[in-house]
Amino acid sequence: MEGLLLWHALQNLPPPPIPTRGWTFPDEKTAALAVPGGFIVFGYRPGNPFLAFEPRVEGGGPLTPFQRVLKEKARGELLGHFQPGLDRMAAFAFAGERGFVTTPPVRLVFEATGRNANLILLDERGRILALDRAITREKNRYRELLPGRRYLPPPPYEKLDPRGLSLGDLASLLGRPPRALAARVDGLSPRFAEALARSAGLDPKRPLDEKGLGALYRALLRAVMEPEFAQDLAAELRPAPAAHEEALRKPLLEALEKTRRTLLARLEDHRNNLARAERAREKRHLGELLLAYAHQVPTGAKEVELLDYASGKPVKIALDPRKSAVENARAYFEAAKRDEAAAKRAEELLRLTEANLARVEGELEEIQRLPARELRKRLSRAREEGPKIGLRYRAPGGFSVWVGRNARENEALLQLARSEDLWFHAQGVPGSHVILRTGGKPPPLEALLFAARLAAYHSRARGEKNAPVDYTRRKYVRKVRKAPPGTVTYSQAKTLFVDASLPENLDAV
Repeated sequence: MEGLLLWHALQNLPPPPIPTRGWTFPDEKTAALAVPGGFIVFGYRPGNPFLAFEPRVEGGGPLTPFQRVLKEKARGELLGHFQPGLDRMAAFAFAGERGFVTTPPVRLVFEATGRNANLILLDERGRILALDRAITREKNRYRELLPGRRYLPPPPYEKLDPRGLSLGDLASLLGRPPRALAARVDGLSPRFAEALARSAGLDPKRPLDEKGLGALYRALLRAVMEPEFAQDLAAELRPAPAAHEEALRKPLLEALEKTRRTLLARLEDHRNNLARAERAREKRHLGELLLAYAHQVPTGAKEVELLDYASGKPVKIALDPRKSAVENARAYFEAAKRDEAAAKRAEELLRLTEANLARVEGELEEIQRLPARELRKRLSRAREEGPKIGLRYRAPGGFSVWVGRNARENEALLQLARSEDLWFHAQGVPGSHVILRTGGKPPPLEALLFAARLAAYHSRARGEKNAPVDYTRRKYVRKVRKAPPGTVTYSQAKTLFVDASLPENLDAV
């Protein structure tokens, strides 16, 4: 955003002190402060920052950790705002609030610096409380912006102030394109300079002659003196409403596309496992041949050739030389049993995965059609549920169930779970941690049994008909110090006895 446009926007705000009425958030890079008569809107998306005073704004609750802090700490009257020169930054002073929980005064710094746009919350001493984008030394050698550090503004520069400019001050621009105006005059960007040139009937790419320079100068003076004219030019540079929708849509589409790729990979795995049924028949037949011709199998042999009574042809069979013919046959039967179990599970999981893939592809199409309000709701719900760690399912009653797939995920899910969520684990055997998200509501028995069956299935008890599963509130589960990830103790548990198989109508989310 141009410093000149920021100056106009600040002039358009109600005179301070301004009573404030809380924050609303149109997307993850826009914050709107409700004040009498409208909203002060801070757009801090890199590449398209803006400040505006709008009569009406559609938004909702915080969508990012920074927005949550902003809502909690930037409160009370807006005492005033300050812009150094026509720099692309402004600071806003909040008085804070007194009450049962006192909120101290803070300053909000809006940096409208193009691709480096940022929104930064400072305490009274100028230390950073929170910010949208942290800046490290690797990104910027001049200044580091991190929580807890003292705020350092962008480096100063020397340019002409357009509010007191003569045509002679711009003589050095003769023979240069209009965008060069931004390098000479404060408060402008090259894009805005080109917009000025177009408004004056000039070709933005053509070098300026004396006539063109005069026309550009008059357009610049008009932009300084007439806020409406400058705002019209700004509207050309501001992102269209569709761009805000795309900003909301993008993370939802990316998450669904990632899920879609995962489901496609699972489909391939399940199809490969289905083929193990045929291999199981072959291995079982080899085991039967070894039993039938055990007397013909030499001791210590690595391979034997036997006549297949089914086909009448000789068959070579690989052997473990350390085992007898009967033991080798038993090994083939056990391998066949494993392949049969994998194929049986694959058949069940294949139908489930195909159904989930169809649902995800339907959601991808639906997201493309949703308006901004629905996109915000979806994005807010997705952020509330946390990052996609582990398997996610929808239990009866609409409750969400999380399943860890390894020790690291088990531990991560424990950290994401809330105190009143329910934790499940198969009793006495290694297995997954399962979290039933309750949202503070008592789940029905069907949801408890659903989560318990998942815990039993994703454990060493898989396949048992009456597997015990313990469950308790998350607040009664504690990590064992200095133990491997996912190792816990728990108390106040109850026990359910369930089939250690996948629940019917499994709906992944």
